[in-house]
Amino acid sequence: MKLSKIATILNSGLEKLPDVDIQWLLTDSRSLSFPSETLFFALKTERNNGHKYISELYRQNMRYYVVSELPADAKNMPDAVFIKVENTLSALQKLAAAHRSLFNIPVIGITGSNGKTMVKEWLYQLLSDDFRIVRSPRSYNSQIGVPLSVWSLSENSELGIFEGGISQMNEMENLQPIIQPTIGIFTNIGDAHQEGFGGLKQKADEKVKLFTDAEVLIYNSDEKLIEISIVQANLKAKLFSWGKKNNAELQVLNIEKNSTAKIDLKYKNQSFSVEIPFTDDASIENALQCVCVLLCFDFPKEIIAQKLLKLEPVAMRLEVKEGTNGCQIINDTYNSDLNSLAIALDFLSRQSSRRELSRTLILSDILQSGFTADELYAAVSELVKTKNIQKIIGVGSEISKQADKFTTAEKYFFHHTDDLLKSPLMREFKNESILLKGARSFHFEDVLARLEQRVHETTLDVNMNALINNLNYFRSKLRPETQMMCMVKAFAYGSGSVEVARILQNNRCDYLAVAVGDEGAELRREGIRVPIVVMNPEKSAFDTIFDNKLEPEIYSFALLKSFIASAEKLALTDYPIHIKIDTGMHRLGFELRDMPELIKVLKNQNQVKVRSVFSHLVGSDSAEFDDFTHQQLQTFTTCADELSKAFSHKILRHVLNSAGIERFPEYQFDMVRLGIGLYDVSALPDVKLETVSTLKTIILQIRDVKAGDTVGYSRKGVLTRDSRIGVIPIGYADGFNRRLSNGLGEVWVNGHRAKVVGNISMDISMIDLTGIPAEEGDRVEIFGENITIQEIAEKLETIPYEILTSVSRRVKRVYFVD
Repeated sequence: MKLSKIATILNSGLEKLPDVDIQWLLTDSRSLSFPSETLFFALKTERNNGHKYISELYRQNMRYYVVSELPADAKNMPDAVFIKVENTLSALQKLAAAHRSLFNIPVIGITGSNGKTMVKEWLYQLLSDDFRIVRSPRSYNSQIGVPLSVWSLSENSELGIFEGGISQMNEMENLQPIIQPTIGIFTNIGDAHQEGFGGLKQKADEKVKLFTDAEVLIYNSDEKLIEISIVQANLKAKLFSWGKKNNAELQVLNIEKNSTAKIDLKYKNQSFSVEIPFTDDASIENALQCVCVLLCFDFPKEIIAQKLLKLEPVAMRLEVKEGTNGCQIINDTYNSDLNSLAIALDFLSRQSSRRELSRTLILSDILQSGFTADELYAAVSELVKTKNIQKIIGVGSEISKQADKFTTAEKYFFHHTDDLLKSPLMREFKNESILLKGARSFHFEDVLARLEQRVHETTLDVNMNALINNLNYFRSKLRPETQMMCMVKAFAYGSGSVEVARILQNNRCDYLAVAVGDEGAELRREGIRVPIVVMNPEKSAFDTIFDNKLEPEIYSFALLKSFIASAEKLALTDYPIHIKIDTGMHRLGFELRDMPELIKVLKNQNQVKVRSVFSHLVGSDSAEFDDFTHQQLQTFTTCADELSKAFSHKILRHVLNSAGIERFPEYQFDMVRLGIGLYDVSALPDVKLETVSTLKTIILQIRDVKAGDTVGYSRKGVLTRDSRIGVIPIGYADGFNRRLSNGLGEVWVNGHRAKVVGNISMDISMIDLTGIPAEEGDRVEIFGENITIQEIAEKLETIPYEILTSVSRRVKRVYFVD
């Protein structure tokens, strides 16, 4: 779209603008790829302001900006174009809505509490042979993500598939004119993002607004709350319901689960069956939404059945894995289009720079882009150049023909994936960050299998997006100016301190906290720059603290005097420290009676300077201890007041932990400390945080064992029936607690709970698969979405902290990022 037309849409009043076509909209200054064709929207949020990045973008040859205020140094940017608006987010949404109105094509809009991304991706798998499709990258379904997604529509597009997600009231009315769905899908209603609504009914009513002008609306009529909201909305859309009742447009007659799920259906008085290679309830529900869409497009039932049988799992997030020879593998075979390539290359750039690895891209042909091959690969080569990719490996006949367009130092091209796998190149990767970006038909999973460092089939999957969403949930409880310290001690509660610290740093965490100096030093070596507090500093670690600019907690006079003496030897002044107050934990800290002497010691030196004063609450998660909590808070306030009055500089105060943020937000002071809440543990019974860590393994072997026989060491697993016993490669050395032996513990297999049989041994455990559809190689969840860490903690009469931190370091961590 011409810049002049954009200025007109946004009512800027600007005239005589450069004759430039804007191809890209940018809201994150770190993701700039095509400066001459990009328009930057300087968004303001509670904690950040995009206007402060304009100068840096200008230095990178970007010239076009939508702003709500002119930058102070605008006079130093003579050829910059500033389109001034009242609200830059509203302007972004208005522009996207105008762009959407240019296209008279079917658009599928999907909303609901769960399943949006999976339904979208399965629809892409089912329909990509029949339409040129534009769809949301990953889960771009927010107030910012939706307009960026819809902007990808072009004159070559034949079908759009977009998600719309909301977290509070009055958001869907912004997304509806941007998506303007002709076909709507309401997947389901549940507790996700519930804190922004008065109840499930209110949330369902808000989501239904997406379908105001839709022609068809698909929904599960067995979900009564959804049906009530739809009926009350009095939509003009034709309602296409599916469900078990005979008044559903598509009636579900029977579901039979074995190694696949066979679904018997009835539509327009005709019965037919489909089969999908998944057996869990969520996949069956998602598949039925897709069947309804295919019926709306008048696909014959035989073709529908053929298509559904070919459905493949969706890797919904970027996977970051350790590879051989010091390599890092970023697996992104989720999307294969120009838009998602730009996003993935941006992620590659950030990851590789942190570990000083060279950048390698393995890219297949990009299918059905809507561009000519020359246009497409000219844009790809420019992206590769902009992101400083040192090596490109192209796979496919089309990209091979375009080899001359790429100017990287190293480039290799193969017509087929098998040709790459047979090449000596596969043995030559070393100290590289490798992005795998391939269309499904190229089977890049075979490339991944060769490159990945395989040690142990048991993994801890860490969902970084869930962690960010949990962080933002707790942020929503705070005033905008309240700072946040995030705890990454104990290997970030078992999740991986470096990786978690990076994502927290990128999401504007103000402080990090570790237990000991060595943990902080490791973070510094990995490029973590935010202030780091050491909660348990030892005298032997003072050099480590000074060398890495770590900030110690000081909890006693002896420690304080030793640290001052060490700082004096190094001629240091005003070194930041954090004063711990004992308000009732009686573990570490100064007491109220110590304040006069503490102030005297601090005033008689200039080696250290108090950055903050804090305390620990004993029982903020339990109403049983509320009186004592208030007593602690009063004691802390008294101590903090006395300390602060003695010094002219600002001393930060912080006392609330995760539970305290939820239950005592009035005491947030200047900063809060977030720990277990990041990892989906809430003190409030009606809050469902997102699952961050999932401990998984596989079934090594299945064997039939007769009744009366025993399983495992000490013959503890006595079978009372003929049983199917699964062997899984996880034991107490991995963090699978031995007290869960003999039926106390359960695991999750293909939608079913399976009890632990016999004693858990060091490396191996056995589970009862009798009556459960399972095969060797199937995935097993030890804890995660279905078997929660809270449930396991209750069985073991312990706390979730212990469950998370018990996962051994020999268990490989796999990180997922949208």
